[in-house]
Amino acid sequence: MFDVIIIGAGVIGCATAYELSQFDLNVLLLDKENDVSLGASRANTAIVHGGYDPDPATLMGKYNVKGAKRCIELVDTLDIEFKKSGSLIVALDENDLKTLDKYYNRGLINGVEGMEMLDGEETRRREPNLSKEVIGALWIPESGIINPWEFTIAMAEVAVREGVKLELNQKVVDIEKNSDHYLVKTETDQFQTKYVINAAGVYSDQIHNMVAEPAFKIKPTRGQYFLLDRSAGETVKAVIFPCPTELTKGILVSPTVHENILVGPDAEGISDPEDTSTTREVLDLVAKEARRSVPSLDFRHNIRNYSGIRANSDYNDFFIKISAPNFLDLAAIKSPGLTCAPIIAEEGIKLLAEEGLELNKKDSWDGTRKIVRFKEIPKEERADFIEKNPDYGRIICRCEHITEGEIVAAIRRGLPIHSLDAIKRRAGSGLGRCQGGFCGPRVQEIIARETGISPLDILLNKTGSYILVGQTKNADKEA
Repeated sequence: MFDVIIIGAGVIGCATAYELSQFDLNVLLLDKENDVSLGASRANTAIVHGGYDPDPATLMGKYNVKGAKRCIELVDTLDIEFKKSGSLIVALDENDLKTLDKYYNRGLINGVEGMEMLDGEETRRREPNLSKEVIGALWIPESGIINPWEFTIAMAEVAVREGVKLELNQKVVDIEKNSDHYLVKTETDQFQTKYVINAAGVYSDQIHNMVAEPAFKIKPTRGQYFLLDRSAGETVKAVIFPCPTELTKGILVSPTVHENILVGPDAEGISDPEDTSTTREVLDLVAKEARRSVPSLDFRHNIRNYSGIRANSDYNDFFIKISAPNFLDLAAIKSPGLTCAPIIAEEGIKLLAEEGLELNKKDSWDGTRKIVRFKEIPKEERADFIEKNPDYGRIICRCEHITEGEIVAAIRRGLPIHSLDAIKRRAGSGLGRCQGGFCGPRVQEIIARETGISPLDILLNKTGSYILVGQTKNADKEA
């Protein structure tokens, strides 16, 4: 029997697994996909939010600033790509200026440090590519850009290394409450546990309803994005937001940690939480709205469009509660959920401790991670590095300059690898201009060699996304 089962291996589930791994507990992390971080934790705006936006009376407002500080601590601890870029919320008219005043005051209540109200001239001095229509801005220096899937994966890697068990391709279909434990049923297995943590994202209301009366309803909200190539140049240095509304922070223009430009998202309510399609109509709208702030955006540099599904709900806050005996909801997590994830995990564990979960620290626990990014190694040190491990002398992904050594290291860090995109999220191969067109076959060969998986069974991304359908020749017979 497990002490704790966590349902959902997104950023909330993995942050919780990471925190629980320091205690003497038998923990199981379940996810319905073939990898961690395949939902909103993968497809989002990749921002560590400063905290000016959430209502101070909500958990979102209480957790944001603390979450941002904890994220920055974890960036160093887990060796995650991050840049403290700051953000500008720009005003295009007098009503927008009034809105900025509102969020400035809200930010003060939430504890945001270093905020400044700027006039149009100063705003454009800092960001020359902004529209001449910009008449002011709110500067949030504590905001930053992060690699969100690496953040999630890093916490999962440490958790698994420190004893958490991970089971993928395990869709939970029912939870049965017994006198002293829960029986968590998936499509293929059953697991007994004393405590359950619901971190199931857009499916968190369904998991909740398996053990308690309905208390909230998830309203899946799709957001579509453009990803522009590095050739677009340094269009902006900070994250550029329009004035937010109560429903959305609006169409942003942002640099990424990989030196691309990210544009989006919109906010479209949908019925199917798996519908991550993109549409010409919405993308045209995203481009139009983004150009209101940054008119010089050149979408001819676009290398990828994608969408993500947010777990918006009819509950106007994070739903973090003990909803049944020994059952914890970490649910209805919308923006700024990525930023707040470490605090949500810590606060959730405190609630379980109040329910009786014994938190005895292990005698030894290593919560750190360190990886090699070969292109960041000083040139004068690379020859010695390659001499020690020749795999780092073979470039596999030319766009991103990712070596075979980095790919092999990603495979060997402990989480199951089933797809090319799993390597993309860990090592960065396939993120560049050709989107894996050149390196994909080489990465597939390396996965097959290192894991023993047949090339026919290696996927592009999610279950069912096969790359190869069969063999046209048999080498032995041809010989």
